[in-house]
Amino acid sequence: MNDPTTIRRLYGRRQGHKLRQGQAALVEELLPRIALPDTGALDAATLFGDARPLELEIGFGAGEHLAGQAAMRPDHGFIGCEPFLNGVVGALGHVRDGGLNNVRLHMGDALEVIERLPDASLSRAYLLHPDPWRKARHAKRRMINHGPLDLIAAKLKPGCEFRLGTDDPTYCRWAMMVMNQRRDFVWTAATPTDFLTRPDDWPETRYERKARRKGHEVWYFRYVRR
Repeated sequence: MNDPTTIRRLYGRRQGHKLRQGQAALVEELLPRIALPDTGALDAATLFGDARPLELEIGFGAGEHLAGQAAMRPDHGFIGCEPFLNGVVGALGHVRDGGLNNVRLHMGDALEVIERLPDASLSRAYLLHPDPWRKARHAKRRMINHGPLDLIAAKLKPGCEFRLGTDDPTYCRWAMMVMNQRRDFVWTAATPTDFLTRPDDWPETRYERKARRKGHEVWYFRYVRR
């Protein structure tokens, strides 16, 4: 396995604007109830008390997509990882408003969570609009690199999906190049429409809407684990 530690440092601010009273209450009251345990293996029985399928989103932003997926499949368990407090607050609001009891959150490094999952335990993994790190010298910071992908591949069940969304041309080209080098993932696209049109079961995020308002193209990649 290639070393995934090259991107272990979390860059950027961990918190943006000051939390309002209601948001702070979510962090104090709801987050402790649905946060991942700090130590130990992570499996469906530990997190949800049964053997339900597990899905994981890496960097869920404000949580729209994570909550949408969780609402569509209440019999699945969803793990969301996001290092930024304001994003976690957004997800907490969706969990509260949607009455979602099948979501668990981690405010921190997604790779640390992925390492704690049993092999072949994930039914789906998502990476939507990751930071593109456009400069060549920052390429090692991108999540689409062989080290992180080795981990994701190990944790996905054969025949299950890894989904990647981006509106950044640099990241799109990079991801296609790196994923084309993999022999453990198969790209499902048969025609351009397959990766230019958002699937029905792919909830739109505010980041995606913002990208489209700016006139950006958005690409939707779906890979199946061999």
